[in-house]
Amino acid sequence: MNVPASSSSAPRGPRPIRIAITTGEPAGVGPELTAAALAGASAHWPDAEFVVLGDQALLEARAAATSVDWTAMLAGQKVSVEHIPLATPAKAGKLDAANGPYVLALLDRAIDGAVAQEFDAIVTAPLQKSTINDAGVPFTGHTEYLAERTHTPRVVMMLAGTGARPLRVALATTHLPLKDVPAALTIEGLLETLRIVNHDLRRHFGVPTPRILVTGLNPHAGENGYLGREEIDTISPALAQAAAEGIDARGPYPADTLFQPRYLNEADCVLAMFHDQGLPVLKYATFGAGINVTLGLPIVRTSVDHGTALDLAGTGRAEAGSLIAAIDTAVSMARHRRVV
Repeated sequence: MNVPASSSSAPRGPRPIRIAITTGEPAGVGPELTAAALAGASAHWPDAEFVVLGDQALLEARAAATSVDWTAMLAGQKVSVEHIPLATPAKAGKLDAANGPYVLALLDRAIDGAVAQEFDAIVTAPLQKSTINDAGVPFTGHTEYLAERTHTPRVVMMLAGTGARPLRVALATTHLPLKDVPAALTIEGLLETLRIVNHDLRRHFGVPTPRILVTGLNPHAGENGYLGREEIDTISPALAQAAAEGIDARGPYPADTLFQPRYLNEADCVLAMFHDQGLPVLKYATFGAGINVTLGLPIVRTSVDHGTALDLAGTGRAEAGSLIAAIDTAVSMARHRRVV
């Protein structure tokens, strides 16, 4: 006997992109920025759903500071909360080491869910490293923690602006004292970093043939060895090997003259040798609308380009532009991963 097909067997569209958002340091602006950013979720990201990780009462209270109707937003079914309780009540602007493990619990839940493909991407609001360290947990930063938890031997921190041709700056080293940077730069390490940047710009950002401009380490890119030999002994050999693999990476350029339109208009990314070589330029150009992306992970992770802003927490005056941009990028990266 033929049984008529039920309506439930009709073809369905693709599953919505599912994004987890960690709300970060509870004394900072993360909780209220999350509410402000997601207030327009239905209009901004019609193909996405959002799971907010955090303490429900804290999120509701901080949403009130931004005039966001938290209850109505949750009723819209685009946004849900996975309640993870605070260890102790949080006060805006007042750090408490007792909540250090809470912050890591949010991050662990997001990472585990992304690795299990429950989430297509994670977006992280800012956390306070000192609070986690004061809780007795050694912690360097999001980037290093994500690498350790996903068993990824090398990741790359990249900050980016927004727009049709955004400024992107990746880092060969991240949170190191300046005195340790030269020893951390190796030919193989730089080559692997270039491979990651090249691969992820293609896979996650839809750049078909990435062009990467690479800074030197020393002033004037070493001045032919008179101001240091890292450009000659390490950076240039890494670039030669990258070129042999078909990676369009050029340099090393003096960092003080590289960041100008005549170079950047033809580039998809700049690779800087250390944190404060590349990021001051990018943050000057994009602060408040820039994002942080961790390349090389088996999961998608984006974040804001700013810290916890304890002085603004609970006031409703913090701007959500960077978090909105981070969500935009996470959704876009998740889309690219589905079609590649």
